[in-house]
Amino acid sequence: MRERDNTMPTLHLLVRLAGLGALCAGLGACGAMDRLNNIGKPPELSAISNPTTQPGYKPVSMPMPPPALLHTEGNSLWRRGSRAFFKDQRASQIGDLLTVRVRITDNANISNQTERTRTNKENMGASNFFGLESRLVKVLPKGADAASLVDLGSTSDSKGAGTVTRSESLTTDIAAVVTQVLPNGNLVIEGKQEVRVNFEIRELIVAGVVRPEDIEAGNQIDSTKIAQARIAYGGRGQISDVQQPRYGQQAMDILLPF
Repeated sequence: MRERDNTMPTLHLLVRLAGLGALCAGLGACGAMDRLNNIGKPPELSAISNPTTQPGYKPVSMPMPPPALLHTEGNSLWRRGSRAFFKDQRASQIGDLLTVRVRITDNANISNQTERTRTNKENMGASNFFGLESRLVKVLPKGADAASLVDLGSTSDSKGAGTVTRSESLTTDIAAVVTQVLPNGNLVIEGKQEVRVNFEIRELIVAGVVRPEDIEAGNQIDSTKIAQARIAYGGRGQISDVQQPRYGQQAMDILLPF
């Protein structure tokens, strides 16, 4: 009975691992079939679509002040709450376009070093103890000396060093579309750009919230003025595929505990 009890958990574990392996194999087979169908063909560009209809799209919700009423003061042409006197062609409504200048230049060089040394030593004895030191020796184990009862010492040494060096640079322009106008007038934008060179596609995605006041006269805005900015730059194709580890290797990296 004991041998059977030890075997059953092992069988359950093997069954689970086999099921997981079959699932991974099925997923890998689906990806392999897609790759086999695209042999000799360049990767396809994504279709132009409405970003608000995508499965993962979520409208932006942020704290907003109460809306102000727009009305004209007497015979004045100025409206209270207006942002400008003359109407311009800068993006202001859903569907309008504007150019985003992506300028990312990050450099980080961090070096930390810590060193700590600590030495402790304690000595305690009773060479004279009200004349009872002779009796104290009799109570202590054989060979004990009342003059040096306790002698403790400790030494600790700790050293640590760390260095971080990073350099990133990205400079490009991309056209984005206004997908939402927030109650306070700020604009939610999103833009996607795909460029295919031979059998490799490079894609750039920019999204975030901008103020109409930050949009320049040429209908351009710098990426540093985008709040909640989401900027992604990557690619897909033969080169990117070779740089990625195989599905089996990724699964083993997750499952193996050592």
